Amino acid sequence: MGFEQLRVWQESMDIVDEIYTLTGIGNLAKDLDLRSQMKRAAISIPSNIAEGDELDTNKQAIRHFYIARGSSAELRTQITIARRQGYIAKDTEITLNERLKMISRMLYKLIKAREK
Repeated sequence: MGFEQLRVWQESMDIVDEIYTLTGIGNLAKDLDLRSQMKRAAISIPSNIAEGDELDTNKQAIRHFYIARGSSAELRTQITIARRQGYIAKDTEITLNERLKMISRMLYKLIKAREK
């Protein structure tokens, strides 16, 4: 099974799509620094899942899965910043951050499975 079949990769790709849409509209589109940071953090999640899954050892894979978890936390913070700056609605913040927490939990389970 390739990384494309992992549900966590699929979910994180959906987040990338949503972040690209979100950062392309309204005042958030004008905040070049935050917009860029959000895109980079979002892209990092599925990218590190893919890279980790393709590596030869579980130790290497786990390292990349932890990086993906870190990027998820980074993106949650940036989403909260966007809401605090008035760029996005509170319900958008809550929905996206809950989905990112789910991705983080899925990554944790994947890490634990690879540690065995």
